This record gives sequence, structure tokens and C-alpha cells, in this order.
Amino acid sequence: MRVRACRALSRMVWGRYLLTAGLQCCRCRVSCHVNIHYSFLPDDVKSLKAVANPDISKIRNIGIMAHIDAGKTTTTERMLYYSGYTRALGDVDDGDTVTDFMAQERERGITIQSAAVTFDWKTHRINLIDTPGHVDFTLEVERALRVLDGAVAVFDASAGVEAQTVTVWRQAEKHHVPCVCFLNKMDKPAANLSFSLESIRHKLKANPVLLQIPVGCGKNFSGVVDLLTNQKLTWKLRSTSDDGRAFESKPLDQSDEPELLQEVTEARTALIEQVADLDDEFAELLLSDFSENFDAVSSIKLQEAVRRVTLARKGVPVLCGSSLRNKGVQPLLDAITAYLPAPNERHHDLVRWYKDDLCALAFKVLHDKQRGPLVFLRIYSGTLKAQTAVHNINRNSIERMSRLLVPFADQHVEIPSMAAGNIALAVGLKQTVTGDTIVLSKASAAAAARRAQDDGGAGKRQGDHASVVLSGVEVPDPVFFCTIEPPTMAKQADLENALNCLQREDPSLKVRVDPDSGQTILCGMGELHIEIVHDRIRREYGVETHLGPLQVAYRESILHEVSTTDTLDRTVGERRHVVTAALAVAPLDISATGASCELAFAEELAEQLSPQMKEAVENGVHSSYLQGPLLGYPLQGVATVIQSVTMEPGTSPAMVSACVSRCMLKALRLAGGQLLEPVMSLEVTVGEERLGSVLGDLAQRRGTVRDIQSRHDDKVLLATVPLAEMMGYSTILRTITSGNATFSLALDTYEPMNQQDQNTLLKRIAGLL
Repeated sequence: MRVRACRALSRMVWGRYLLTAGLQCCRCRVSCHVNIHYSFLPDDVKSLKAVANPDISKIRNIGIMAHIDAGKTTTTERMLYYSGYTRALGDVDDGDTVTDFMAQERERGITIQSAAVTFDWKTHRINLIDTPGHVDFTLEVERALRVLDGAVAVFDASAGVEAQTVTVWRQAEKHHVPCVCFLNKMDKPAANLSFSLESIRHKLKANPVLLQIPVGCGKNFSGVVDLLTNQKLTWKLRSTSDDGRAFESKPLDQSDEPELLQEVTEARTALIEQVADLDDEFAELLLSDFSENFDAVSSIKLQEAVRRVTLARKGVPVLCGSSLRNKGVQPLLDAITAYLPAPNERHHDLVRWYKDDLCALAFKVLHDKQRGPLVFLRIYSGTLKAQTAVHNINRNSIERMSRLLVPFADQHVEIPSMAAGNIALAVGLKQTVTGDTIVLSKASAAAAARRAQDDGGAGKRQGDHASVVLSGVEVPDPVFFCTIEPPTMAKQADLENALNCLQREDPSLKVRVDPDSGQTILCGMGELHIEIVHDRIRREYGVETHLGPLQVAYRESILHEVSTTDTLDRTVGERRHVVTAALAVAPLDISATGASCELAFAEELAEQLSPQMKEAVENGVHSSYLQGPLLGYPLQGVATVIQSVTMEPGTSPAMVSACVSRCMLKALRLAGGQLLEPVMSLEVTVGEERLGSVLGDLAQRRGTVRDIQSRHDDKVLLATVPLAEMMGYSTILRTITSGNATFSLALDTYEPMNQQDQNTLLKRIAGLL
């Protein structure tokens, strides 16, 4: 343990030294034997200004995303090593990687929270965020992609697209993030290039643009052929300890295997034709200058076309390698700088109204025992400076930023300022939370709002500066909850402090107090999520807590359309308040994922109500959405139309809100309640001889089989299963398959429970069973 800690510390100190000393971390040196070796040279020294604030066109803000165990963290570790940030290769199994620095991450060998690290590759600055692959930590991927300009999707080449890969890909598409694909683990015996490409086409509905052909397969995988340049890159590793820093690069020639030559020729022709189909400019170039011989087009022109296709999100470049075996990572770094966008190539309409004034988004908060809250900021415009006051638009507060840091996982380097396009870590922002917009001052926000109004692109203003606030991070609703109790009442305050800090770090963690029992309820995204929170409270805050039984967070909807009215008549002091509300509720189609609730006003009523009274009506409806008529779970898939609201003069907005809320609850009870349960997308990989046992167990869990596919010598079972039936599934699956199966889960949607299951659940909750 001591050796491992010293090794990790040595690597981190070396990385910090590189930045503060201003060393450019890599340079390509080509010898007469065409061996390529990335190393440090004495003349690589740059100024601190260039290190802290490189030219914006040379910055790449990227994320590494994938299904769990596809090799994200290992790939990140190789990038840091080959760029010169670390001096030794970390290993997930050894628990000494840079980005997996939490104790829970190193013990479990998984990424739990996203970690940011900054390094240089050749002439470019790369701000990289390593994201989790587990479904319980989807928010970490969501908030990283919200502020990044590009992403690297890592795939296990033997498995192709897996369940969580689909989820993170959807998140990237939602934020319009261009991607590069890396087919990792090409050294595995079951690695299959064509299978992986087909799964990208079929499951992700994407256009894979193959840029490399692997040389050899399985244990014989030794390198790749670059289809743009026809260069053969070979890693001749002499031992298992070889770090892969040096590799051979030479043009393909007739001395190479005929099969490889034929495959490369066909693949390059297919690449040129595919890019021409996706990019009109390249197609015109081919037809005008290379009509007699398409293959004569230069690699530079082809690369430029691939970049345009990538930035337009018409296709995704695909590269191959094996991060664990130290092969193919350097070309991946080249592809990141060549094909993914710089910050100034991503257009954010709202930011232009700030011009050169500061505008930044807080996308993550960490708590440090010495420094206090550390806030990750993506700077969209202007310059962020230490020891200055900034304005938080969302909180309408002025905060003083004491220090500014460059993030290096759990190590940081202090700098005086940072320019647009970068990711910074701010110390001293005590009120800022995830999703807040940080600007230079109240005056700069007002000026931006005026420009937005004059430009006509912001529509109507809704309150002060509402039109110039950056869109925040969408936080998914929790799917599990349980009670949490301190060991003694003396520890209650410590527990509340821990939960407040953890909620600020992790917005997907919800804490509430049950109004009937007074118990504290912990709500999270899954069993592992709540387990990690419980462990962190014990380790980081020194509170030994007790968790109650884990329960599923259902949703509720209604069965029928209902119209109703209600009157509230109250006398408060000497004033009488009389309000009558009429409204209609109707069920929405919840087959679409995330069908929310909708609210509308009758046309005449919308014009009659004052803004204050309209807000009071909305508050009354939304408060009713939080508690359904059956068990008090939040509502989903309900449409509400406010038909009329009449009131006596002088009636307070609070009374209007209370009347509408009471009318809503009355309508919901009359409409009949329907429980909705979270349904998971399940993927099980198992040998054919154990498939029957898995299917039998699945039938007992109310599972529905969607498909059974063949993957090499195994069967891949695709199914949907209610989340309530999946507790402890890993232990059961390991038992019935003797440990010879793997599975993955991803939240699919909420679906109505059948009447029998609903009645059983209601009786069990009522204590009748």
C-alpha cells in the first residue's frame, strides 16, 4: 500500500511540475528508422501565460464516455502518460490511476464521479473529463457533456455497443456534441471490427467513418493502418512492461501481406466514397480534380473533409487500439486534436450578448476540507480572475472568488487568470451550485439582457435577466429511496451537514423529511449510488449511519379525464377570501420516455389573470404534481387545463394557490390513480448452456424478453425488467450461472403496473400482507 501511494504521489508531483515549469508535454521525433517516440526536449519550455491560457483554437474540451468496463479510465491513463503528464502507467486494478482518486473508486475498480485533468498534446491543450460508465452515475456524464465541446466514445471491441453506451450516446446527441469512437480491447480473442461497426450503425443510428484497419487480431494485434495516409503503425512490444511510447511508422508496400493490402485498398476506397456522400465540398473536389482516380486525393484534403463531417455530426470517426496493451492511444490523441472542435467552433447564441464580459457555467461542486467548496466552471466568454467579485445570476448574489486553479483530478495548480474556452476550478464561491450562471457583474448581465432584447432573439423577458441565463443541467429523478438515521441524536447535526454537502456535490441525491414519521429519507439513482453515499458519510464525515430497507420510487398517473370545480371560503382577520376554480385533468401518453405533466389556461382566462394571480395558479397546480392520489408519489403524464378562476376583490394569491391545489387533488382522486414503475433495459451475456436458467429466473421477475442474439460463443439476452425485481440481481445471476455471466442495466422508461401487481403493492404498503 505504501509503495502504491508513493508511486501515485510521484506521478502527481511530476504532473504539477510540468505545468508550473511551463513544459510542453510532448514532441514527435522521427529517426532514420522511422521509429516514433514522444518525449520531453529541453527546448520545449513555454511561458506561464501560454501554459495557463493557450490560443482558443488550440483548446479541446473533451469527455471520455462509455459503458462500464470498456476501458475509459485506462485510456485516460495512457493519454496522460504519453502526453508527459505522468511518469508511470497507472492501473485500475492496482488502484493508482490519476482520475480514479476516491477510495471507493480504487476499491471497486470503477469510476464514480467525473474527474477533470488538463494536459498538452503536441501544440494543443486538452481539458479532459473521465466520466463514469455505471447507470447509477448518469448525472456525472450529463453535466460533463453539458459543458464539453467533443467526446470520445470507448467501446469494448468484443462487445460493441452495450446498454449504457446507448444512454451516454443519447446524452451526447442531446447536447449536439461531436464524437470520435475508439474500439478498445482489440487484443481480445473475441474482438470483431465488423461486428462493432454494425452495432454502432444499428444501435446508435450513427454513421461510423472507419479511419484505421487493425493489423492482426486477438493476441496477434500489433498495430493499425491509417487509411488516410496508408501508414502502417506498429507497436513491437518486447515485454509486458513495455510502455508503448515508441512505435514504428512506415508506408504500406508490396512486402506486406496481400490480404492486408487488399483490405486496406477496399477500406480506403469505401472511406473516400462515404465521405463524399456526407460532404458536398469533398464530393465536388473529387469530381472536378480527381474524377479519373479518386484514390489520388491527398490525405490532407481527406482529413479536412472528415473533420467537417465530424463537426456537422453527419458521421463519427472510428479508430482501433488496446489501451491496456499500450497500442493505438497516440493516434487517438491525434484524432482528438484533428477532428473534434475548438471552443470557438461551437456556437452558443446566448454567449454572444456578453461580448467580452465574463460568462461561465458552474457544472460541478466538490467539498474540500481545507479549501471549502470547489466549483468547476466552464468559461464561455471573457476572462476569469482570482481575487475578484463575480455575480451569480441564479442566486442574485455577489461572491468573491479567492483563488483560481487548473484541475488535475485531486491535485490542482493555482493560476492568476483564465480565458474563454477553458475549464477552471474556483475557490470561495460559497453559494454557487450546479447549473448556476456566473458573470462579471449585475451591470454586465443587464447589458447582455438589453442586447438580447435589441437583437430580438430572446423573446419576452421573464423576470430580470432570465433571457441571459445559461441553461443548467437536467437532473434525473431518483429511482430508489430509504430512511437514514444517525447512531445517536447527538450526531443528527453532523448527519445533516454531511447530507447538505453531498447534495450540493451531487444534485441527483435528494434528501427529504417524511412529514408523518419525521424520518430523513435518502433518495438516489440506484443501489450502488446509495451505498456509495452511505460509505462517504462514514469515511469523510465520521458519522456511522443506519439505512432502512431500499424501496423503489414509483410515479403516479391517472386513468380518466375529469372536470371539477371547488370553492375556498376563508376569513382571515377581518378579510374574507373567496375563490372558485374550475379545471380539467386528462392522462397523457406515457409511452414516450420522460412524459412530464402539462399545464394550460383557457384562452380568455389567460388574458384576464394578472401575472401575480397566474403565478399563484401555477404554483397550486405544480404543488399537486408532487403528490399523487394513491401513495403520494410525484405525478407523470397528466395534462391540466385551468378553465376558470373567480375571486372576491382583495383575495390574496396564497388563497388562490390553495384553492387551485385543493381542486387539483379533488380532480386527481376522481380520475382514478395509476402506479407507474421504473423499467430497466437489461442485457445479459451468458453461455448457451446457462441461458435456460437465466430465462427462467427472468420470468419470475416479470421480465419481458426483447431479443436473444449470438455474440461469438455466447448468447446475449436483451430484456426489460421492472426495477423493483432487480434488487440483488448480481448475486443471483452469479449463483445460477456459476459466475459465467455478465449483465448491464440502463433506465428505460416508466410503465403502468398491471392491476394485480398494483393491488398487491398497495396492500403490502398498507400492511395487509
